[in-house]
Amino acid sequence: MKVITNKAISPDKEQDILALYKQTADISLLGNLYAGYMTLVYGVCLKYLKDEAKSQDAVMQLFEELVEKLKKHEVSNFKPWLYSVARNYCLMQLRADSKQSFVDINEAGVEKEAFTHLDIEDTTEQNLLTMEQCLETLNEEQRKSIELFYLQQKCYQEVAAVTGYEMNKVKSYIQNGKRNLKLCMEKTGENNG
Repeated sequence: MKVITNKAISPDKEQDILALYKQTADISLLGNLYAGYMTLVYGVCLKYLKDEAKSQDAVMQLFEELVEKLKKHEVSNFKPWLYSVARNYCLMQLRADSKQSFVDINEAGVEKEAFTHLDIEDTTEQNLLTMEQCLETLNEEQRKSIELFYLQQKCYQEVAAVTGYEMNKVKSYIQNGKRNLKLCMEKTGENNG
């Protein structure tokens, strides 16, 4: 895999690029930023997927996901956030691969009987979509705290520093936000089920 690498971009410059990308949706901005991290992302993918071709595909797929995710999410520290996104993507791929099972066509009787296609919902993907929708229903303090703590894997102190909320408030926002998120997801699951 040929990787184009840029000279290291300072974190302040990364923030400027991310802010400008959010305003303009100019993919070349994101492409230049991502190019500097492609080796890191490839390494993370190779570590989890243990397959060069799948890892190369994952690097490209992750870029496509970032195009949308970075329009919605505030990212204060790009490198650890990207690492987390790449790791989660690989874990989702591994889960999806482990759910697949292969059956011999002759054993399944496809040639002998009418074959009915089953519409099997990918519950993991549905859960992620539901979670994203439910995150939007939380109040701003809970949503920010949950995103920073769980999605960007920041500690309580870092969440407090980024948001300006008091430490006790951060803990409360995370606890209440988690409970409200769970309730919303359960309610949404019942309505879809």
